[in-house]
Amino acid sequence: MEPTYVFQDALYIKGIAARTTNEREARGEGKIPGLWERFFTTDVSGRAKAVKNPHLTYTLYANYENGAAGEYTVLIGHESEAGEAEEGMEVISVPAAKYAVFTSERGPVGAVVTEAWKRIWEWSATSQERRTFTGDFELYDARDFDPQNAVVRIYVAVE
Repeated sequence: MEPTYVFQDALYIKGIAARTTNEREARGEGKIPGLWERFFTTDVSGRAKAVKNPHLTYTLYANYENGAAGEYTVLIGHESEAGEAEEGMEVISVPAAKYAVFTSERGPVGAVVTEAWKRIWEWSATSQERRTFTGDFELYDARDFDPQNAVVRIYVAVE
């Protein structure tokens, strides 16, 4: 899976967040599945104010402690204006950056995202591009989203 490259202006993502590691997620002890459940059951989309493009949902990976090996923040939410977050939410600033953009295969969302990240790790190990770990994200578009037949774009910040 070869990426395309884009430059993305700085943005703010508002939503619910948790700290985790790739190791915890791989062992089945991670926070991401529960965070998605909370995103839907607490109506984050409906409660978040000053949201841009509400049909776009981001899963943001930011505040990395030690690249891929350490803890990071995962936030599920929407692009918003800078400013205060509603109760139980936070806003994370993502700097402007060059991104390698990967497009998943089509299929059940959990399976295609997991497979895409496996391929990204393989690409990262052999690519001349260096990840910056300044903020990576998955982008989901509600206008064309079927959880059983999904295609997801994953943006990985690079130098």
